[in-house]
Amino acid sequence: MISFCYRFSWTLNAIFVLLIGGCSPGTEQLRTDKPNVVIIFLDDSGYSDFPPFGHNAYPTPNVDRLAREGRSYHSFIVPQGICSASRAALLTGCYPERTRVFGAHAPRQRGLDPAYATLGEMLQKHGYRTAVFGKWHVGDQPDTRPPARGFDESAGIMYSNDMWAAHPENPEYWGQFPLHYWENGEIRIDSVTGEHQKMFTTWFTDKAVDFIGRHAGQPFFLYVPHPMPHVPLYCSEKFDGKSGLGLYADVMMEIDWSVGQILQALSENGLERNTLVLMTSDNGPWHAYGNHAGKTPFRDAKGTSFEGGIRSALIAKLPGQLEAGSHSLDLFCSIDLLPTIARLTGSALPENEIDGRDNWDLMRGVEGATNPHSYYAVTTVNHFDAVWRADGRWKLHLPHAYRHLVYAGRDGMPGRYVQQQIDTALFDMLHDPQEKGDVIVQYPEVAAELLRYAHLHREKFFAEQP
Repeated sequence: MISFCYRFSWTLNAIFVLLIGGCSPGTEQLRTDKPNVVIIFLDDSGYSDFPPFGHNAYPTPNVDRLAREGRSYHSFIVPQGICSASRAALLTGCYPERTRVFGAHAPRQRGLDPAYATLGEMLQKHGYRTAVFGKWHVGDQPDTRPPARGFDESAGIMYSNDMWAAHPENPEYWGQFPLHYWENGEIRIDSVTGEHQKMFTTWFTDKAVDFIGRHAGQPFFLYVPHPMPHVPLYCSEKFDGKSGLGLYADVMMEIDWSVGQILQALSENGLERNTLVLMTSDNGPWHAYGNHAGKTPFRDAKGTSFEGGIRSALIAKLPGQLEAGSHSLDLFCSIDLLPTIARLTGSALPENEIDGRDNWDLMRGVEGATNPHSYYAVTTVNHFDAVWRADGRWKLHLPHAYRHLVYAGRDGMPGRYVQQQIDTALFDMLHDPQEKGDVIVQYPEVAAELLRYAHLHREKFFAEQP
C-alpha cells in the first residue's frame, strides 16, 4: 500500500475570510471573497472509471487535468450505495436513517423532508446564487423539487433516467410515469425520449457554463448531478462511436468533455483560484449491466454495503489550499461535505441536526489532523449493515442479506442476482480492502469496539425497529 504524505498548514481567519490565492502550501494569504463551489456528481460511475483511480483505454484529459491540479481521495465513501439515499446525504450532511430517504425513490414520491436543509438552502441564505442542472432524485412534489429547496435555477429530471416506458424489465409499470424534463419548476418536455437523453450531458454542461458566465461577479454554488453513466446510456452525436470501445466509453468521454467545459468556463472568468471543484459519484457501478457499467476493484457494487457499492472516487481542487497532484488515503464520508463547505464559505450550519463533521483539515492533509468521527454507519435501504471505524482501518459487517451478481447482462439488458448472507464479520481494510478475509477471531477487541458503536447507532436511529 502506497502512503501519501502531502501535508501543509492552514488557518481560517474571521467570518467569510478564506485563505486562498497564489500561495504555496504552508503559507497564508488573506482573501475576503467567498469561494464558489462546484460539485460534479456522476450517477453509478465506477471507482476505476478515471485516472488516477484506474487505467482505461479511453482518453479523459480533462479529468486527468483536474487530478493534476487537485487532490485525489482514495478512501471516500457514501453512507448508502443507492441513488436517492446518497444524494440526500450529500445535500443535507445527514445519514439516510435520519432523513428517512432510503434507496431509490420512485416517481411522485415526496422525497426529502423540507425540515432538513440542503446545501442550496444553506448557501443561498449566505448570499450565494445557486443552480442544479441534471438529475435531482430527492423529491418529486412541489415542496421537494429544486426551486423549493434552495436553488435559484434548475433544469433536468426528477428521478432516474431508466424510470420510463423503455425500462428493460418492467416497462408497463414505469410507463405509468412519463419522464418529464423540468426547467425552473416548469415542465418543458412532457415525455423524454431517447433522442432527448442523447443531449442530456450537453444540455446540462451548456447550462452550467452559462450560469458561471452570468454569475462570475458574485459567489455561486453550482451542482451538476449528471444522469450518466446510469443506464440507459446515451451520448450526443459528437461522441457516438468516438472511443471505438463501446457506448460506455463514449459516455465517459462526453462526461470528461463536460468537466473540461466547466473548468474552462471558470478559467475564462478568472474564477479558478477562488472555486472549490468537487467531482465524485453517488455510488459504485451497477455491474448487473455488464458492458454498460463502470468498473471497481472492490467487492460487489451498487446496492450493497461492500466497498464496491459505497466507495467513490473523489477529486477536489482549490488552488492554494489543496496541493496540486496530491493524494489522500484518509477515510471520510459524503455527509462531511456540507459542514466542510460551511466552514470554507463562512456559512451558518442548518438549524436541524446533522451527522457530518467539518473535515477540511483532514482533506487538506494538515499534519496531525484526525477524523472527528469515531465511526461511520453504512446502510442498504432501511437496514443497518456495517460500521467503518473512522481511522480507516477496520470495517465490521453486521448480519445482513445482500445481492450478489451471478452473471452480467449486455448492451442495456441486466444480468441476474442471487441473495446471499453475511454474518458478523471484521475486515482489516488496510491489508484487505476487497473484504475477502474475516479476521474477527484474530481481533476480538476491535470487533467489540465496533459492535459498541453499532449498538449506539442502532439505539439512536433504529430503536423502533425489531
